[in-house]
Amino acid sequence: MPVDPQASVRISAFKWVPPFAQVYVRDLRARWALEEAGVPYAVRKLDAAVERPADYFEEQPFGQVPSYRDDTVSLFESGAIVLYLGRERQALLPVDPAARARATAWLIAALNSVEPFAMQLATIDIFSVGEEWAKQRRPAVIEMIGKRLARLSDALGDKAYLDGDTFTAGDLMMTSVLRSFDGKDLLDRYPNLVAYKARCQARPAFKAALAAQLADFEQREAVSA
Repeated sequence: MPVDPQASVRISAFKWVPPFAQVYVRDLRARWALEEAGVPYAVRKLDAAVERPADYFEEQPFGQVPSYRDDTVSLFESGAIVLYLGRERQALLPVDPAARARATAWLIAALNSVEPFAMQLATIDIFSVGEEWAKQRRPAVIEMIGKRLARLSDALGDKAYLDGDTFTAGDLMMTSVLRSFDGKDLLDRYPNLVAYKARCQARPAFKAALAAQLADFEQREAVSA
């Protein structure tokens, strides 16, 4: 579903971020969910290098991306946005109450049980590289990530997705978090997780969302050239 500047659904995103961060900014999660739901959307593009406009803090109290707006709600936090789209647009959340609850649990697990350690590693490897405390802390973070990935691998087993054969919001969020480990060789010891991540990223909706996000960055770079 292409981006439509006239769409009633709108998300926020950055006009540009450094190359190492491109394809990882969290508006990708909202874009992916919208693509899975087949919902056209517009994008409010923000400059990541300057203070956010005052009115934006009414949408996102912390000034981050993405925010989400439609004719009914105004939301922030990628997890809340994905869950809302799953419920309201009948995408990404199964109709069966038990299966819906499990999908919700996996989404929250991605955000609460895996992503905090990914963010710690990013702080060490990107924002505090070379600092003594980061060198000392890194082995413990790597060990904890390994434990979490081992548990995730056991839970996935030989299933296509976390809850069986159906892709859900839980898979969307877990894959988004696992992408944070790209280039770290942390998934390689778990072939089922490698295959799972590749399977999710092969979905047409993910590819369309990624292309749309990159297109926004490319426009900024072209203008700056």
